[in-house]
Amino acid sequence: MNVLSLISTKGGAGKTTVAANLGGLLADAGLRVLLLDLDSQPTLSSYYALAESRDAGSYELVAQRVTAPELVISTTVIQHLDLIVSNDRAGHISTLLLHAADGRLRLRNLLPAFEDHYDVLIIDTQGARSVVVEMVILASDCALCPVPPEMLAARELRRGTLGLFVELEPYRYLGVALPMVKLLLNQVNANRRDTRLIMHSLQGSFQADPHVTVCNTVIPDRVAYPNAASLGLPVHRVEASAPHGSSSLCAAEVMRGLARELFPQWAEQIGHCRAQDPSRRIGG
Repeated sequence: MNVLSLISTKGGAGKTTVAANLGGLLADAGLRVLLLDLDSQPTLSSYYALAESRDAGSYELVAQRVTAPELVISTTVIQHLDLIVSNDRAGHISTLLLHAADGRLRLRNLLPAFEDHYDVLIIDTQGARSVVVEMVILASDCALCPVPPEMLAARELRRGTLGLFVELEPYRYLGVALPMVKLLLNQVNANRRDTRLIMHSLQGSFQADPHVTVCNTVIPDRVAYPNAASLGLPVHRVEASAPHGSSSLCAAEVMRGLARELFPQWAEQIGHCRAQDPSRRIGG
């Protein structure tokens, strides 16, 4: 099971949108996908309608070590796409982890319970530094960091998000490998000069860093993404082709490109994933 986390210490970077759309596309490609919402503001938990809802969620998973699927895993109306909802609005998980013996390694130790049931686990996190985010990083194979093309966001990336990875370096001495970090330029308006400058600056800054890479895929600032969220559908079903007169890639091609970058082992399967009728709420 591949574990991908969405990490950014800056709110509004677009983590939830990317997590939901990646999960929906991979599920439509036939992969077994589990979404885990660990954001105390549970937007991912309400992105897709649920076909079957469980009372338990992230709190029971992390705090009480409940891993039985019939207790913590809800099923969405998207075939092959399941969800562990966020139900820790008060932030009790953070307090518990700070005093637990396994602390930041708790999730890493729990995930083997799901390995035989899913191909991909996608974890959404809160936009702030916290012990929960550190726990997620230590449980991940890859950390995807959405970065809006703004100077303040670029500065926060180095100070906040990437600073977390530096602070977790001592875990390597415990045999815990830190995940590869992939930076994803998100909400990009390529026509703005300052946007292009920030894009080139980011790409140049990490060219020699073996642990950080910038994704080739860039997610544009397009209305298709909020439209898809309003419909409760993955964006590749909503924008299967570019709008009339547009020279840029449609949302479906953008998300397929990102998925192939992140999961090259399933590139062929992802490439065959095609958008469905947006009116179809159920089916893969």
